[in-house]
Amino acid sequence: MSIVAVGTIGYDTVETQHGSVAAALGGSVSYFALAARFFAPVSIVAAVGTDFRAEDVRLFADRGIDLRGMVRREGPTFRWHGRYHEDMNIRDTISLALNVFADFMPNLLPDQHRADYVFLANISPDLQRHVLDQVASPKVVAADTMNHWIANDRAALVRLLPRIDILTLNDEEARMLSGEHNLVKAGRAIIKMGPDTVLVKRGEYGVLQFSKDAMFAVPAYPLEEVIDPTGAGDTFAGAFMGYIARKGVINEAVLRTAVVYGCVLGSFVVEQFSVKRIAALTWEEIEVRYRAFIELTDSHHSRWTSQ
Repeated sequence: MSIVAVGTIGYDTVETQHGSVAAALGGSVSYFALAARFFAPVSIVAAVGTDFRAEDVRLFADRGIDLRGMVRREGPTFRWHGRYHEDMNIRDTISLALNVFADFMPNLLPDQHRADYVFLANISPDLQRHVLDQVASPKVVAADTMNHWIANDRAALVRLLPRIDILTLNDEEARMLSGEHNLVKAGRAIIKMGPDTVLVKRGEYGVLQFSKDAMFAVPAYPLEEVIDPTGAGDTFAGAFMGYIARKGVINEAVLRTAVVYGCVLGSFVVEQFSVKRIAALTWEEIEVRYRAFIELTDSHHSRWTSQ
């Protein structure tokens, strides 16, 4: 089952304690698609400028990502410059230029109108609604949001939530949206706003998954060194949504396995700057780390119980 993903493709300048990169490929849809492609076909909807590099087009195309919905517009591509603190859960945005994405209101292709799986990346609620209005009868709609939209466009976001099956957001955003400081209370409160599933991303502390009748907590995969956390949440979402699309059904077991795959893929992308690690990743590497993750978190794993 294919996924239609709508969001940004751009160029990032990133500074961390391990160094920096300038004008590196980034954007929410870039990370999402490069992760989701391991599980299901992905069709992206985004705007890029006349400065978008041919080698970056090839990077997507060579990995089987459908680019028909990537529109090239006159002007510069989306740009973001961020600087991470020593605590990489904290970062400062030095500059942000939406450029050709600023007034982008896409018209989906005929086959995208019939999409079963839709991912609305971290874009304005009005743009998310504009896209969703064009999809006939999706099986699963997932969306991301951020503190900017919660603070400045809350009413539009709240109106959209009953149309969303799965909402992803970080712990700070969950507290902002719900008005609850405790994350368990926050997750429960957001469920009441409409989504069937809420995924609270907690950086190096893992993910909390809330459903109407269940809660699931997963740690982050332990790494000795994190080089660049940019895109980890979008990579998580790509693997999560990709696994659901591959299975074709949603139940608690599928959701929990999707969360684990999301954490596994997210652990790879932070090992290098930009999309380099996720672009070069192999399915064999994913499966090895997935099995290692299960072994780390399952106290009844056969390795420890067979005597």
